[in-house]
Amino acid sequence: MNPSHRLYANRVFIACALALFVSLHSAHAQAPESELPARPGEFEGPMPAPVAGGFLMPEVPNAAYANTQVNSSWFTIKPGLVMLGDYTWFSQDAASVAQVGIQDNQGQLRAARMMLRGTIGTDYMVRYLIAGEYKGFDSTRDTNWDMTDVSLTFPRRGPATTLTIGKTKETHSYEMVGDAANLPFQERVLNPFFVSRSTGIRLNHLSADRMWTFAAGLFNDSWAGKSTGVANDGTDFTARVTHLLWFESQGHKFMHLGASVRRVGPDGGQLRYRGRPESNVTDYYVDTGYFAANHAWHLGLEGIWQDGPLSLMGEYIQARADTQAPGTVNFSGGYIGVSWVVTGDSRPYDQTAGYARRVQPMQSTGALELVGRVSKVDLDDGAIRGGEFTKTYLGANWWASHRWKLGIGWGRTWLDDQGLRGVTDAILGRIQWVY
Repeated sequence: MNPSHRLYANRVFIACALALFVSLHSAHAQAPESELPARPGEFEGPMPAPVAGGFLMPEVPNAAYANTQVNSSWFTIKPGLVMLGDYTWFSQDAASVAQVGIQDNQGQLRAARMMLRGTIGTDYMVRYLIAGEYKGFDSTRDTNWDMTDVSLTFPRRGPATTLTIGKTKETHSYEMVGDAANLPFQERVLNPFFVSRSTGIRLNHLSADRMWTFAAGLFNDSWAGKSTGVANDGTDFTARVTHLLWFESQGHKFMHLGASVRRVGPDGGQLRYRGRPESNVTDYYVDTGYFAANHAWHLGLEGIWQDGPLSLMGEYIQARADTQAPGTVNFSGGYIGVSWVVTGDSRPYDQTAGYARRVQPMQSTGALELVGRVSKVDLDDGAIRGGEFTKTYLGANWWASHRWKLGIGWGRTWLDDQGLRGVTDAILGRIQWVY
């Protein structure tokens, strides 16, 4: 980015940040994977309640976990660790092989993320989050570590409104706002329409009755000194609002609606959309390639209905890119899913962040969850032929304890691209531990 562009971007960033900061008067930063939903009227998640007789799977006692924390008069430290291990089996027809090549069966350490989080100060407590993910098992990377989160969160007139500065999540799409370890499905499907982390500033607000959340932010990785090697790294603006139509039984029965918007700035005057079909190890099944564009707008809609162990969820994102030639193009993605916790447990809703967290079993044998989803991603429009796929998924999750999960699922993907319709079947097995 040349000096004039950088100066302009910084001025816009500061002006928008100040406008967001002063416009609200009373959000809680998104809590990490290992946190549980805060109780009504609180902002800090409790420790998991012990289960009589313990779990079949070995579990870290709450007392042992508490001993790893530091609590002083002016700062606190809480460690965290997330481990996800996968193995995926594939079966393809000839058309699928012609489209994307042979997809090899393979195992993967999906994530090995370590976190330090806590507070600094007494009356005016600043929250911090530092998280790094080990990537050394991926031979294609130049570095073994990647910092996923490095942020400070400042309260604004109490804990209901916060300002987060640093590398963090953008405020767009339920799938991305929700932590991977909490989602009912093993992988996200709307990846073409969001990024995992960005550097910027984010404002979160929780209404006094805890039925509304609002979040907005400005993001640009070049602000942290990261250069993509092009002249004008794009700046993203995102905003998300959620509303609970009803909230009963401490979050085990609720109706959640939400909407989000994202304005995407191009890098070097170019945009690209690409995605995998609920997998982290396949090749990209849909890919527009780079195309010249001025910007793009994304509009997202989301909804969840839950009645105890049964929940229905859906999300839809429409992307409209302003290309330099021949004009605008439209892409879209969405899904409809269902979850049934056979053992009667449910997903507790986190009012401070606006999403449902992972199942917390109430019995020593854990909780069994059955899930299903139908999804579609369409990156074809006009002269841009990025491909289109439809995906079905059926799976089961055994939440063996408050921290262990074992899951397996089968999915079938129909890919329409290159004048062919290819079919891929995949079985994904996962073991997960969250500390």
